[in-house]
Amino acid sequence: MKIDPSLIEDIRTASRLMVRELGFMGGGTFAGTDLSPSAVHALIEIEKGGVTARDLGARLRLEKSSVSRMLRKLVESGDVKEEAGEDARVKILSLTARGKKQVAAIHAFARTQVADALGRMKSDQGRTVLEGLRLYTDALDAEGVVTAHASTAPPRIEIVAGYQPGLIARITQMHALYYARETGFGQRFESVVASGLADFCGRLETPRNAIWAALQDGQIIGSIAIDGEDLNRKNAGSNIAHLRWFIVDDGVRGGGVGRKLLSAALAFVDEKAFSETHLWTFAGLSAARRLYEAHGFVCVEEWSGTQWGKEVLEQRFVRPRP
Repeated sequence: MKIDPSLIEDIRTASRLMVRELGFMGGGTFAGTDLSPSAVHALIEIEKGGVTARDLGARLRLEKSSVSRMLRKLVESGDVKEEAGEDARVKILSLTARGKKQVAAIHAFARTQVADALGRMKSDQGRTVLEGLRLYTDALDAEGVVTAHASTAPPRIEIVAGYQPGLIARITQMHALYYARETGFGQRFESVVASGLADFCGRLETPRNAIWAALQDGQIIGSIAIDGEDLNRKNAGSNIAHLRWFIVDDGVRGGGVGRKLLSAALAFVDEKAFSETHLWTFAGLSAARRLYEAHGFVCVEEWSGTQWGKEVLEQRFVRPRP
């Protein structure tokens, strides 16, 4: 495809201005803190959990020595702590109480910054900005950043539709391990996930049902499904899509896999002209909630429930058809 040279220069100019406005040129400070941009991004990645120094290097595109220096400062400042993982040679990073307050302030600053900018736009322009940024960052990841760092980048991740061998067992395993750690769910939760997923995979021939898997070196590392029958059987004629079994493996969480899976599912939803998309989750999964809200979901209901064997604040999110 022939690309207009003037378009290239206009995008470069806009990118430079955005970098300046976001504060990357602010004398070593960033996001309303006294931290460097790389340190701020590191804290946000560490907040997601299960992150090692090696993970940070891959996600932030930093050399090992740069990551080591940055982490040493964050540990010394009391924002980050290191603990031995299953392999004692590998340190798992986590935020201290001070670090959590620091990250909360960073998120508040950034949300205000974005809200102020959106407030100066027309009501329908925010979605245009979001979609444009997604397209551009996905293109950079596919053709620029990964290629430039081929020696350290992880294998490419592919999003594929339809049943894959081992899909039911792998999705169940990812759910069981994640929710056991995050919420204390046990055998009851795992059994419900496995049985529900097995039933759904038997209904994949229905055109309004679909499932996607994220594959890395042939291994399933994430999933998402749209069940177009489940809620409509309970609410005849409602034309509602049920987003289900959305999970990403710990090793790639925070790297954009979830965003790609969710985008694929919602593109299917819009193609099939569902009037609404519903999903159920639990309070406290802040990273997931931010992702949902960025894609147009709104929390419409909360209640205390014990259906999984432990009391949690359950939530229902709804995304109207754009």
